[in-house]
Amino acid sequence: MDTVTTVEAVRTRAQQWRAAGLRIAFVPTMGNLHAGHTSLLAAARYRGDRVIASIFVNPLQFGPSEDYTAYPRTLLEDQQLLQEARCDLLFAPGVTDMYPHGGDQRTLVVVRGLSDILCGRFRPGHFDGVATVVAKLFGIVAPDVAVFGEKDYQQLLVVRHMTLDLALPVDIVGAPTVRAPDGLALSSRNRYLSAEERTRAAVIHQSLSQAVAALYDGDTDHAALERAGSLMLERAGMIVDYFAIRNAADLTEPNAACSDLVVLTAVRLGRARLIDNLRTHRP
Repeated sequence: MDTVTTVEAVRTRAQQWRAAGLRIAFVPTMGNLHAGHTSLLAAARYRGDRVIASIFVNPLQFGPSEDYTAYPRTLLEDQQLLQEARCDLLFAPGVTDMYPHGGDQRTLVVVRGLSDILCGRFRPGHFDGVATVVAKLFGIVAPDVAVFGEKDYQQLLVVRHMTLDLALPVDIVGAPTVRAPDGLALSSRNRYLSAEERTRAAVIHQSLSQAVAALYDGDTDHAALERAGSLMLERAGMIVDYFAIRNAADLTEPNAACSDLVVLTAVRLGRARLIDNLRTHRP
């Protein structure tokens, strides 16, 4: 695996592969990689002849109360994981490579109706930063397919709708969430949990599973299920940003007739903010 840091270098390599008739799969990340990312790379390898991954801690998606400088940078370990996952090329640009005009980023990509709800309500501007940097990476790499994790379900929908609305020729694939044996979704932020907090974090998956089971059994009192889920998490010592039942297609609030649903939550436990979701099809 090669590592490049400039826009020109990754663009040249991608153009050479496309000229040879090779299909390019892309996995954009912020680094600090784990087994969940390995599954994304496996999905990319299945769908492409060449796999490009990016590592870029994007300042545009950090709010004023979020410490961009504290986000873990683990490039050497990440390169080893990518090598073992048979990634062909790592694009690891610096901030000046992605934003040559510094903080004067005049163009932002805003996905209305999806960016300001749920996590967007608690992290204003976050999804504008995500959509903008992903659109920019797509313009640089020009992949045929890009893989994102379903754990960040709202992000997946933001990217999917952005790609559709801007007519970008990229197939967006959602890869299933990878979980620990107790159900906790793998996340770079799990490293912030103490041993005791890590044990309590298993309640996140339990609360989602409880709601999904009730929905599958025909329960249509969504407000009551949301209250029950929130209470379960609060009793485990978590601060709940939201526990919500939404339409899986667009995250609008469902009525009793809706069948394709997703249950999502975001909680704060110690230093970590953790998100997770489960989808269900109500009979």
